[in-house]
Amino acid sequence: MKLLLFLTLPLYLLDQATKWLVLRFIGTDDMIPVIPGFFNLVQVHNTGAAFGMLKDNNLFFVILASVALGALAFLARRGAFTDTPTRIGAALLVSGILGNLTDRLLHGFVIDFLDVILPWYGHWPSFNVADSAICIAAFLFLISGFKPEKH
Repeated sequence: MKLLLFLTLPLYLLDQATKWLVLRFIGTDDMIPVIPGFFNLVQVHNTGAAFGMLKDNNLFFVILASVALGALAFLARRGAFTDTPTRIGAALLVSGILGNLTDRLLHGFVIDFLDVILPWYGHWPSFNVADSAICIAAFLFLISGFKPEKH
């Protein structure tokens, strides 16, 4: 419960605050260089999943997010998140899902605004704070799966 208050809620609020600022101050045709040639701020409306896959499926992702939140609550009540990495991962995952779900319900799309340019790839698909939290959560769950089980 502490992680929900001290990690999930602040990250959710940071996600929503940054998206509000982007909507207010960055146009959909604007690109604001932060580190020229590497990192920009943009405004992208994503109606699909990561990398723009499954575009125009907002309702599907609203349902998927709702089911995922229910599953996380169920797993938490069953004691599935026992070690620190999985507890932090669950808190990050909840904040990310809630952040993008809020966008989908309020706007009909997810607001992405972080634009990274990789020398070997070009423009990485734009993302946001919620997406970052979800990716870090996945990494934490992955490394937790490699830890030897305590008996």
